Amino acid sequence: MSDIEENDGLGKEEPLISHLIEMRDRLVRMVIAILVLFICLFPFNNTIYTWLADPLLKHMPEGSSMIAIEVASPFLIPFKLVLMLSVFIAVPFLLYQLWAFVAPGLYKHEKRLVMPLVVSSTMLFYTGVLFAYYVVFPLVFGFLTGVAPDGVEVATDIGKYLDFVILIFFAFGIAFEVPVATYILVLLGLTTPDNLVKKRPYIIVGAFVIGMVLTPPDIISQTLLAIPMWILFEIGVFLSRGIERDRKRKADAEEKQHRNVVPGMGPSSSSNSIAAPSRSDDEPGP
Repeated sequence: MSDIEENDGLGKEEPLISHLIEMRDRLVRMVIAILVLFICLFPFNNTIYTWLADPLLKHMPEGSSMIAIEVASPFLIPFKLVLMLSVFIAVPFLLYQLWAFVAPGLYKHEKRLVMPLVVSSTMLFYTGVLFAYYVVFPLVFGFLTGVAPDGVEVATDIGKYLDFVILIFFAFGIAFEVPVATYILVLLGLTTPDNLVKKRPYIIVGAFVIGMVLTPPDIISQTLLAIPMWILFEIGVFLSRGIERDRKRKADAEEKQHRNVVPGMGPSSSSNSIAAPSRSDDEPGP
């Protein structure tokens, strides 16, 4: 009897152990992917940092340069940049590993929904980062370096600059997720496109408030963050209307089917169907 109980206990523990082993394997793959990218990129760490600092260097006064305040900054700051860049590039692979671990426990309709959302959110985040680098940085740095008082030399620390650009990258990357967030809110039934349209003035004000908090204290960067957020909100509302149309179409189809079935059933047939329902093929026989 004790042997049977031990076997039953092992059988219950096996699924949990197998999940933990799979999670460990996928985490190891994620770490290895980041490490491989880091090893490939590290020889070019100074070149990568120069590329990242190029929008600022173009607007600095002639003859000036960036500085390193800390003793180890010339090594640690490019090291930190390459490590973060490795994680940034590996995001699609990391999300795939996460998806492969979670997917077996999802229903088919959930799989059809989650994968497009993951892909679209990743692409929107990358788009926000590129928008910040190629559009926002030249305008912001041109403004900030141009308003320096006479007798003040612009000499930015490389560590402070890296922290600044990472903050801006994340701010614009997250801001560009607005269409996905809007779509998910409507999908979960927390709101409707019409309600969102009614709250448009508050959302526009909120976009400018977010731009004021997440960006430097200049009107250019605030506006460049707020306006795309507003436009992306409108795109999210437009796409979420498809959810409402699908729900209405399904409701109309169910109502039509109900109307077609109920009139064809007489009182006797209705009572018989309730008293003795027919056995489906999936149910076991007597």
